[in-house]
Amino acid sequence: MTIPTLQQPLLPPEAPPLPENDSIRQGDAGAAFVLESKGEWYHAGFHLTTAIVGPTILTLPYAFRGLGWGLGFFSLTVMGVVTFYSYYLMSLVLEHCEKAGRRHIRFRELASDVLGSGWMYYFVIFIQTAINTGISIGAILLAGECLQIMYSSISPDGPLHLWQFIAMVTVVMMVLSQLPTFHSLRHVNLASLFLSLAYTFIVVGACIHAGLSKDAPARDYSLESSKFSMVMSAFTSISIIAAIFGNGIVPEIQATLAPPVTGKMFKGLMMCYSVIFVTFYSAAVSGYYVFGNKASSNILKSLMPDEGPALAPTWLLGLGVIFVLLQLFAIGLVYSQVAYEIMETKSADVNQGMFSKRNLIPRIILRSLYMIFCGFFAAMLPFFGDINGVVGALGFIPLDFILPMLLYNMTYKPSRSSFTYWINIIIMVVFTGVGLLGSFSSIRKLVLDASKFKLFSDDVVD
Repeated sequence: MTIPTLQQPLLPPEAPPLPENDSIRQGDAGAAFVLESKGEWYHAGFHLTTAIVGPTILTLPYAFRGLGWGLGFFSLTVMGVVTFYSYYLMSLVLEHCEKAGRRHIRFRELASDVLGSGWMYYFVIFIQTAINTGISIGAILLAGECLQIMYSSISPDGPLHLWQFIAMVTVVMMVLSQLPTFHSLRHVNLASLFLSLAYTFIVVGACIHAGLSKDAPARDYSLESSKFSMVMSAFTSISIIAAIFGNGIVPEIQATLAPPVTGKMFKGLMMCYSVIFVTFYSAAVSGYYVFGNKASSNILKSLMPDEGPALAPTWLLGLGVIFVLLQLFAIGLVYSQVAYEIMETKSADVNQGMFSKRNLIPRIILRSLYMIFCGFFAAMLPFFGDINGVVGALGFIPLDFILPMLLYNMTYKPSRSSFTYWINIIIMVVFTGVGLLGSFSSIRKLVLDASKFKLFSDDVVD
């Protein structure tokens, strides 16, 4: 695939310019505080890796379960190539706008400016908010489940319930949420990068151990017997993989870079996708090879079945759970930044300093309330994984697989006879179809699982 470069003819978008100059942004506390621009390319790499490489990679063997070896490898590779290409295109559009004097630091402003439509501003902010809040809720829920797993292994008949562990996680998130800027997460996200590598290697080692043990499960890679069920499972799996590769906050991550940003995001993406290559393929192959079509939606659960002994050393699996728990805090923080930026744009006074009493008190109150909101819904809806499948299909696919190609074609206006123009059109059309079918299959799964749902349940629906 030929990747477009900045040497291609550039034409400015016809949308009315938004107030992007630093002189106009002087009253914008969201830009000055939360999205302050001080980072280097490797900081962007840390942020990107945390936003993409998370515990959801432990779902990949389950995704392969609905696709099989061939289609599973194909889908994983295509999603990787398309998302890298998509994020690179978006970085080019952002760099072009910056050179034209309109530095965009928010996805919604970029879409509104390039497409010249006010409704796009609200469409993007709605989708972004749904995705980011959903991921924050999911991170708190999964972190609470990690605590519950560790507690149950120590005290199987203990009195504590899932909602209590979620409350503990929420309190920790309330404290961590007071880190004032996206850039201030750079060290947290570096640790997150190493944590993702650590628990991936632990899971791969555990799967190899399980596969070689005398208690190794029988391997069956057959797909659904019904053609309809097979197709629905395939599209659900494709939606899962798309959501795992999803990001939705590339402009906000690029906003943390110190200008000029030319070329920095490409280096950050290269770092991120190097980690993706190592973790995604190893987790998918090892988990699916050992468990086949019996793989759980979280491969750690397959390694620690409800009945019978663990299929790998308990101390090793416990260490993996701890690493997953720690990274979930970083993921929840990264995806909360858009909400914080929106809140501080409205509540903070940029003229009084980031740590002034005038700005500190509202920040503590609003961010704490946001985390309490996410924690409450995590406790109330412990089946949020099914809801997230629908949100992923309806949210990540438009933001990551369709809009970047549209924004590039609208900004750079490549010739209609060019390869770049048509590859972008094909990606948009194909993933519009995938998004619609993925939404249908995810809603179908939500309906089928409805009988298992119980508010404030002590068990997370698989």
